[in-house]
Amino acid sequence: MQALKDKIRSEGVYLGDGILKIDSILNHQMDPQLIKAMGEEIAARFRDQHPTRILTAEVSGIAPALMTAFVLDVPIVYARKHKPVTMYGPIFLETAPSHTKGGETNLMVAAEYLPAGERVLIVDDFLASGKTLLALARMVGEAKCTLVGVATVVEKSFEGGRQKLHEKYGVQVEALAIITHLDEHQIVFADDPAPVREV
Repeated sequence: MQALKDKIRSEGVYLGDGILKIDSILNHQMDPQLIKAMGEEIAARFRDQHPTRILTAEVSGIAPALMTAFVLDVPIVYARKHKPVTMYGPIFLETAPSHTKGGETNLMVAAEYLPAGERVLIVDDFLASGKTLLALARMVGEAKCTLVGVATVVEKSFEGGRQKLHEKYGVQVEALAIITHLDEHQIVFADDPAPVREV
């Protein structure tokens, strides 16, 4: 998505240690029209997989997942990181290390919202090491549902998460912006034109 890449280039901030801050785009402030376009693009890429439910993790995955679910006209479920008093009965619980927060993060979904037999599309903000997405995928399996694919807004391909998802689950993996190199000077996307070499 060119509009997304342009926004990342103009507003993204490299914080070191492979961390890209896009708080003005997705993780704190959001452009509703851009989020809507993200949902439409993800839905178009996965419509043929016939998902019946979207799964994401709070907080930053909710907006693109919601717009995808809206376009596909299916429910969205988001994994909670803290168990509210209203969550009782059987739950699915997975843990994943957090690159930005440090430590382990709990991911919980009430079993009633992930019933067996659903065709689940996971949508999240970032694909980096893939650990959060792998945790969500394990949850899909525990729920006796079928994982039909994984979609993210941004992928940092140099962290190897896509390969881990393919090796473990063999499903379609899509990212709207794939970053192949990131440092304090530049952000390089997978589909950028090759630099012209002078002779």
